[in-house]
Amino acid sequence: MDVSLSSWFVILLAVVAANLPFINERLFAALPFGRPVKSLWLRLFELIVLYFVVGGLAYLLESRIGNVFRQNWEFYAITGCFFLVLAFPGFVFRYLRKHHG
Repeated sequence: MDVSLSSWFVILLAVVAANLPFINERLFAALPFGRPVKSLWLRLFELIVLYFVVGGLAYLLESRIGNVFRQNWEFYAITGCFFLVLAFPGFVFRYLRKHHG
C-alpha cells in the first residue's frame, strides 16, 4: 500500500469510526447493549476509544511505510479535535435532527 492510498484509508476509517457511536445502539457496533438507548456519556467513551483505535492503525500503517515520526502533544490535540469535527454529522443525526412522526 503506498503512502497516498494509506492516508486516504485512514481518513475514511476515521470518518466511519467517528460517526459509528451515534448511528447505532450497539456497543462498538458489535456488542448488544442492555438498554434500548445508549447515553451520551457512553457514546463519548466509544468515541474516545475509537480515536485511539484509528490512531493505532495509522501508526501501524506508518511503520510499514518507513520511519515513524515522533509526535508531541500538539499532534494529539489537533487530531482529537479533527476527530470530533468528523463526528459532527453523526451527532446532528442523533441529537439535533427533528423527529417527525
